[in-house]
Amino acid sequence: MFEVENKFKNANVARTIRFTEGLFDRLNTIAAENDISFNLLVLQCCQYALDNIKTEE
Repeated sequence: MFEVENKFKNANVARTIRFTEGLFDRLNTIAAENDISFNLLVLQCCQYALDNIKTEE
């Protein structure tokens, strides 16, 4: 299960990414509800996805 944490405080590689309006709104709401930055939430979502990606074996 995905849990919001605060372990990516020192992220320092800048990139531009585009979101759909709906996805952006959902992420913004979740970040606000958990009192964390939008960026921190996106980093955690990416980490969770990578940790749980299915690979062919």
